[in-house]
Amino acid sequence: MATDSEKYTGRAASVNSKDGVQVEMLSPPPSVTGDQTHRTLKARHIQLIGIGGTIGTALFVQIGASLTKGGPASLFIAFTVWCTFVMAVNNCLSEMVTWIPVSSPFVRFADRFVDPALGFTAAINFFVFQAFLIPYEIVAFNVVLQFWTDKIPVIATIFFVLFFYSALNIFAVRFYGESEFWLALGKMLLAVLLIIFTFFTMLGANPLHDRYGFRFWNPDNVDGAPFAEFYTTGDTGRFLGFLACLVQASFTIAGPDYVSMTAGEAENPRKVLPRAFNSVFYRLCTFFVLGSLCVGIVVPYNDTNLLSALSDAKPGAGSSPYVIAMQRMQIPVLPHIVNAGVMSALFSAGNSYVYCASRTLFGLALEGKAPRFFTRCTRQGVPIYAVLFTLAIALLSFLQVSNNSAVVLQWFVNLVTASQLLNFSFISFTYLRFYYAMKAQGIDRDTLPHKSWLQPFCGYYALAGCIVMALVGGWAVFLNGNWDVPTFLFSYLMIGVCPVLYTGWKLWHKTPFHKLHEIEFFKAERAEVDNYEDNFVAEIPSSRFLRAWNWIFS
Repeated sequence: MATDSEKYTGRAASVNSKDGVQVEMLSPPPSVTGDQTHRTLKARHIQLIGIGGTIGTALFVQIGASLTKGGPASLFIAFTVWCTFVMAVNNCLSEMVTWIPVSSPFVRFADRFVDPALGFTAAINFFVFQAFLIPYEIVAFNVVLQFWTDKIPVIATIFFVLFFYSALNIFAVRFYGESEFWLALGKMLLAVLLIIFTFFTMLGANPLHDRYGFRFWNPDNVDGAPFAEFYTTGDTGRFLGFLACLVQASFTIAGPDYVSMTAGEAENPRKVLPRAFNSVFYRLCTFFVLGSLCVGIVVPYNDTNLLSALSDAKPGAGSSPYVIAMQRMQIPVLPHIVNAGVMSALFSAGNSYVYCASRTLFGLALEGKAPRFFTRCTRQGVPIYAVLFTLAIALLSFLQVSNNSAVVLQWFVNLVTASQLLNFSFISFTYLRFYYAMKAQGIDRDTLPHKSWLQPFCGYYALAGCIVMALVGGWAVFLNGNWDVPTFLFSYLMIGVCPVLYTGWKLWHKTPFHKLHEIEFFKAERAEVDNYEDNFVAEIPSSRFLRAWNWIFS
């Protein structure tokens, strides 16, 4: 029989006996809600998954294109401003998810707190966003590989990446969590090392002994200026440069949505998840605010090598501002290390997208909005058919075989940028409904496992900002001489599709817009989590090293 000390972390639970021997027990009773995933993701997995899904080539390579449009000050200000919107989304998500840690949380929250039609729309939008980022990362992976050689066939590279995505996501979620931990740790170290590289080289610690400091921010220096002019001159040109940087920031910066997607498989979620959400602030400041500052320090916005690399679409890290700076300072070896780091960052990001997209489809099926067979899980708790369907979409990466890589990459970027902003908008609106429903039902927010600050201001702030950015994301096509039908369609496709999805589902199924006093806060699901946590026993590390390790990543 299961005892009070049973540790519900998977299909089989373990008991720590007095002599330290772990005994395998029978699995906990089947979920009454139909969710058969297993809670095997540890605190360190979740912390690094939140990093792994956000740091990619956009932070190391594509950011250089925005630098040339807006200049270092515009880039830094844009990334800093957008981080405030992402923090607002983080505050909205953290309060809901830590109280109701279920699979595919925010898409199911939209269903229960707003309208089943909005839940369907949000889920389809997020699934498209995540699923189409997988072939984007695979195509980019092949481009990065060409930094070293173009002799490896494109088809072979695509098969290689898909095989490992399949292996890491099909067999057990702990394999995904463990792989993402180490891959994300590598990305984090790369980002930190590039920040350190910037600090020391700007002070003269480089082969040229050039103490360049903030030289490229000096408006009197022909090699740079704080604000660049884009498309036109004067204040209008500088504003358009800033807007281009802000659009790049809205594509590059994410984080809280990836943390939330682990809620249904997180070990001891109401203890682990609040810490993961709280650490988002430090991740945003370290990797994106400091990262955007460093890019504008190491290379001027009008650097001829940077402009040439972008126009020639140099493969891999060849068009990275950091690599160009290293080459200017005659630093060997480091460009190859950066390229290797970028390659692992790409693989890790795609791995995260497979996980998030499959769990979104799984959540759709749990709510009855996708075929029921997508809820079927393996004995290890993996929603196998949802994973396989997601990997099937990744086959779109084979478009690269018959099309230019840069063209294919731009298709995916344009399509998913609006989807990410719409997703943040759905989350913000759902939170506002959650907030006012709790108020209407007399539920004190002080009783929640985690109470976020500046609410409901953050909900309104994030909603307004994300809607505005979604509408202006494709602004460049409206300038004289820039009209391009494919760019317009990819930039605004999901903005047009989402209202159609919502209206169609609502009319077909006659779904209700939930009244605040009638909203039911996942009572059955919360009862399951309560029962799980009442019987949860944390595994005690066996050495000082492991205790320190867990403390760092908890």
